[in-house]
Amino acid sequence: MYLFASEAVSAGHPDKCADIIADSIVDKLLQLDPEAKVATEVFISGKHIIIGGEVKSTKPVETAFYEDITRNALEKIGYPESGFKRGETLFPDETDIEVYVSKQSPDITMGVVKEGKEIGAGDQGMMFGYATCEREDYMPTAFSYARQIRDVLYHYAREHPDMFGVDIKTEVVMDYGSKENFDNCKPERIAKIIVAIPHVNSLQADEVHSMVKKIIAEEVKFEAGHFNEDSVLFYINNTGRFVTHSPIADSGLTGRKVVCDTYGGYAPIGGGSQSSKDYSKVDRSALYAARWLAKHIVAAGLAKKALVQLSYVIAEPRPISVTVDTQHTSLIKLKDEKLSQMIADKFLLSPRWITDKFGLDQPSKESFLYAEVAAKGQIGYEEYPWEELDGLKWFRSLKEQSV
Repeated sequence: MYLFASEAVSAGHPDKCADIIADSIVDKLLQLDPEAKVATEVFISGKHIIIGGEVKSTKPVETAFYEDITRNALEKIGYPESGFKRGETLFPDETDIEVYVSKQSPDITMGVVKEGKEIGAGDQGMMFGYATCEREDYMPTAFSYARQIRDVLYHYAREHPDMFGVDIKTEVVMDYGSKENFDNCKPERIAKIIVAIPHVNSLQADEVHSMVKKIIAEEVKFEAGHFNEDSVLFYINNTGRFVTHSPIADSGLTGRKVVCDTYGGYAPIGGGSQSSKDYSKVDRSALYAARWLAKHIVAAGLAKKALVQLSYVIAEPRPISVTVDTQHTSLIKLKDEKLSQMIADKFLLSPRWITDKFGLDQPSKESFLYAEVAAKGQIGYEEYPWEELDGLKWFRSLKEQSV
């Protein structure tokens, strides 16, 4: 065996509640003012919610603005669930919300706001994009299955709030058979599935086990040969009971689920999270650009895997380094260092370039909402603009380039 594990969390997880509240604020402020600068962090502990950070906007807002967004976000997530009592889950109507939001520092603003519409990077740091040929969506297998299991269980919980809660965690352990198979993008089978899902007090552990297994077997679309219920080892609510849940049971904080938001541990993560930040913060915008680049490299047939690193310095629009690592899976003559330079020369990759390309200053129901991205994951869903393979012609042309 050669095992690799990846984890996913649902929108109802306390950390995700914080992310979704923070990104609901980003959505609303950008809809009011597309040039708004936003960095608001959220901390939830029990019934107490603290919102802090910095905002620069032409549209002033009051404390009630943040309070309404917070309670609406929690209700949209699915709180409270009808089968649970007060003290077992979060009730938005009894939350105590404190707001400590100040104006963005002028020292940051002078570096971010440039002449014309150009934007300097809102901070220094490095971001990573990753893609693999393991699946048609160019995402790693164990992570994708963990997400799919999370999604079907979350959907079931929303449809049956008298039975299950929405604070869900899933994990999948994939067996690649050998390190060689792992390196060559050839997963063999699911070895283990781990699930934590809240249940009402009247449900017994054996009932929860059988129901969860049935939902997974019937609702998740596994690739041929990957799932055999008789050979998969299940761990479902491994303490034996999971009634008290939500931020009532465990605190939540923005930015603590970066691995779940990106590549499930298959690739490095950057220096900061995406949620709570506007597009001038390269922690968000450059992550999307790096994923777009990596996905194109693999989809164009240049390599089986691609890891792209972009790094920035505050106030400078263009990245100070662009690095491609095909992890010894290159399918072309070009060396990684040459490919890195060609990409750096071809694409501006400034926050404004990225923003205009993907419409990051125009979140809407018709395109995307940052709050929904926070709930599902920052990358890997074809409806996201940064997942569109609209630049394949140029990438495919690189197959003819010499060393």
